[in-house]
Amino acid sequence: MKKTLILFMLLFPIIGSCQATGFKNITEIKNGFVGIGTKTPDAMLTVKGSIHTQEVLVDLDGAVAPDYVFETYYTGISSLKSDYRFLSLGEIETFIQKNHHLPKIPSAASLKEDGLSLKEMNLLLLEKIEELTLHTIKQQKQIDFLSEQIQMLKNE
Repeated sequence: MKKTLILFMLLFPIIGSCQATGFKNITEIKNGFVGIGTKTPDAMLTVKGSIHTQEVLVDLDGAVAPDYVFETYYTGISSLKSDYRFLSLGEIETFIQKNHHLPKIPSAASLKEDGLSLKEMNLLLLEKIEELTLHTIKQQKQIDFLSEQIQMLKNE
């Protein structure tokens, strides 16, 4: 019992000082913002450094998933996003030649200056994937048609 008491007396100051100092890399400011690795958080949680996680769930919170790409392509207009316009590959090429990035995708300079919103970028990239899928389907139909034409000419 005496040994336990002595051990407790030796460890108590160490445990107490650890709790009193807390985490040196975490900051909370008056507006409730918390920073990890920063003394000046600018959002509810600001992390200056890497984050390791198994999952990130991003709420759309009013954002529209890009099903409007398919809706516009097949019906001519979208009830989800009425101002969306499906661009031809020629229009996309002209835009890229002039701007050196894809339409609606921020430039490298813009990303360097402003960073990127994961929700916004994921939705934009999904929009581009859906557009590429439709262009690929159209090209495949053209390839199939031309292959049939070539086969018919060979058979003559």
